Amino acid sequence: MKFTYTAEKSDGEVYKGVAEAADRFELYNIVRQEGGGKIISLEETGEGNWRSLAYWNAKLSRISEYEKILFARNLGAMLGAGLALARALAVIERQTKNLKMSQVVSQVSSDVRRGETLHQALAKFPRVFSKLFVAMVRAGEEGGNLSSSLSVTSDQMERMYDLKKKIRGALIYPCIILIAIGGIGTLMMTQVVPTLAQTFKEMNADLPASTQVVIGISNFLVEYTTAALGIVIGSIVLIYIVAHTRAGKRGLDFFFLRIPLIGTMVREVNAARTSRTLASLLSSGVDVITSLEIVGEVVQNSYFKQVIKEASAGVGAGQPLSAAFIRREDLYPAFVGEMMAVGEETGQSAEMMKRLALFYETEVDRKTKDMSTIIEPFLMLIIGAAVGFFAISMISPIYSLSETI
Repeated sequence: MKFTYTAEKSDGEVYKGVAEAADRFELYNIVRQEGGGKIISLEETGEGNWRSLAYWNAKLSRISEYEKILFARNLGAMLGAGLALARALAVIERQTKNLKMSQVVSQVSSDVRRGETLHQALAKFPRVFSKLFVAMVRAGEEGGNLSSSLSVTSDQMERMYDLKKKIRGALIYPCIILIAIGGIGTLMMTQVVPTLAQTFKEMNADLPASTQVVIGISNFLVEYTTAALGIVIGSIVLIYIVAHTRAGKRGLDFFFLRIPLIGTMVREVNAARTSRTLASLLSSGVDVITSLEIVGEVVQNSYFKQVIKEASAGVGAGQPLSAAFIRREDLYPAFVGEMMAVGEETGQSAEMMKRLALFYETEVDRKTKDMSTIIEPFLMLIIGAAVGFFAISMISPIYSLSETI
C-alpha cells in the first residue's frame, strides 16, 4: 500500500512524505529509520481512496514541460544558495500547485531522505523525468556541481520548449484557416446547395458536370449525415493509428522531409536539438556514447535517429563523432559536420555544439516568423480555387436559366 504522511523529526522539523509499506506498522518503522521521528498524520492513497476528489485530480492531471523546467531551475537555485537537498525538495513540494507533481516530488524527497541519490529517485519516474534529465543530474552529483548541472538542464529544457512553442504557433494560423474553410464549406453544402438544387430540379435545368458533383456531395451530407460523420471520424482514427505504427511513422517522417519549406525546418530543428543536447551532456561530463544514446531519444524523426545510431557505432569503433554527420549531409546540414570536426580538432566540442545550437535555433525562429507570410499566398490560392469552383458550379446553371427565360 502507498501512504502519504506528515512526520516530525527528533529535532522538531516537520515534513511530508510518500512511502510504500505493507501496513501502518511498517510505515512507522520506515519513518523512525529516516530520522528517528514520529508520524503526526497519514493517509492511505491508491485504490482504497478512489472516491476522493484528490485521487482523481492526481490521476487526471498532467505535468507540463514548464513545471519540469521550474522544478530544475528552482532546485538548482536553492542548492546554489546552500540549502540541503532534502530541505530544497520539501520547499518545492509545498510550493507546487499541481497535485501530481507534488506527489512525485514528495516521493523523490522521501527516497532521498532514505539515502538514495537524486538521480536514482528521479529515474523511478521515467514519464516525468527524461533520460536527459536523469543523466544531467547524475553527472552533476558525480562531479560535485549539482546546482550548476540543474541550471544547465533547465536552460536546455527551456530552449527546447520555446522551440516547440514557436513551431506550434507558426502552424496555428494555417490550421485555423483550413478548419474555417471546412466549416463554411459544410454549411454551404447542407444549407445553401439543397435550396438551389431544388430550384434547378423544378425548372428542369441542364446541369454541367461540376454542378452535379457539388449537388451529389450535398445530397450525401444531408441524407447520410451520420455516415458522413462516421467517415470523417473513422478517417481521423485510421490516420492516427497508422501514424503510430513503425511503417506509418517512417512514411510521415519521409513525407515531412520532402515538403519544400517544412523539410528545411525539420532538418534545422533536429540539428538544433542534437547540438543543444550534446553540448549540455558533454559539458556536464557525460561520456560520448551515453550522450548519443540520449540524443537518439530527443530527436523525433526516425531518419535522424538512424544517423545518431550510426554515430554511436562509429565512435565505439574509434571513429570521430563528426564522421557520421559528414556522411549524412542529406539530413544534417553540412555546417553541422564541419563544426563538429573543428570542435574535435581544437578540443572544444561542447563549445562548438553550443554555437551550432544557437545558430540553428535562430534560423528556426526566423523561419517560423516568416512562415505565416510564406503560407498565406498558398492558402489564398486554395480558398480562391474552392470559392471559384463553387461559384462557377452553382452560378452557371442560373445564367443558363435566365437566358432561357
